[in-house]
Amino acid sequence: MTLLMLLVGFAGLVLGGELLVRGAVAIALRFGISQLMIGLTLVGFGTSTPELVTSLQAAFKGSPGIAVGNIVGSNICNILLILGAAALLRPIVTRPDAFRRDGTVLLGATLLCVGIVLIGVIGRVTGGVLLALLIGYLILTWFAERARGAVDDPDVPLPAVRSVGLSVALFIGGLLLTIVAARLLVDAAIEIAFDLGVSEAVIGVTIVALGTSLPELVTSIVAAVRRQGDVAFGNIVGSNIFNILGILGATAIAQPLSIPPEIARLDVWVMLAATALLICATITGWRITRGEGLLMLGGYTGYISWLVATA
Repeated sequence: MTLLMLLVGFAGLVLGGELLVRGAVAIALRFGISQLMIGLTLVGFGTSTPELVTSLQAAFKGSPGIAVGNIVGSNICNILLILGAAALLRPIVTRPDAFRRDGTVLLGATLLCVGIVLIGVIGRVTGGVLLALLIGYLILTWFAERARGAVDDPDVPLPAVRSVGLSVALFIGGLLLTIVAARLLVDAAIEIAFDLGVSEAVIGVTIVALGTSLPELVTSIVAAVRRQGDVAFGNIVGSNIFNILGILGATAIAQPLSIPPEIARLDVWVMLAATALLICATITGWRITRGEGLLMLGGYTGYISWLVATA
């Protein structure tokens, strides 16, 4: 029964997130919002909706290990597993000017997350600061892309414009499905942690993180196959920034969190190392090669193997 709840939760998160993003994008197009703003917010961050809802559900249920582990584990999974797999399929060429901005923000957000984890608690004030930084980043990116003339980006995957009623129905239906699926996933994860005798933090950075990262996995793999490496890369970078500044910030505002010590001992350092690997792989030739993708996948395999061996 627990396994069924877990699988239904995974499937619901993927479908709910897809419906939510499609509905939101269609509404935005209907009201004349530019493709650039849609790409920066609804599409780029929309794939992180499962992480947001799952972390909020876990925080309200008194499971900070799952709430924080989901964020840290998702960032690790996004880089080492998803970006590694995408690069292994097809080398990813990156845009230097954009990465100098976005990579700097990603590194700064990651270091900020490390500091918060080491402090051991995150309250509403800190959460508010994180959200303010996210808003500042979006505004900075907006003006930078407008100055570059990239108002309409053909690489942003946009659906055909539907009626407002259908778009609203997709948005609300996707949101409700995501909330219910996240509830099932969190309940199943807590029960699995109890049955196996491992901490909720371990379940959070592994099973829950992988499940909530499925939208990023699908988006990045499809983009890599279609030779849209910049979309795959931007999806990962944007998602990781949003996970820290947006999801951790919003979760802390809704419910202040105590950080489990095991995340401070290992997982947050793996996240920092993965981010450093991403930056190094990107700036050496401004492309992520198949060899670097294989290195990322090897790192994720080693990380998961260590968690299983020491659980």
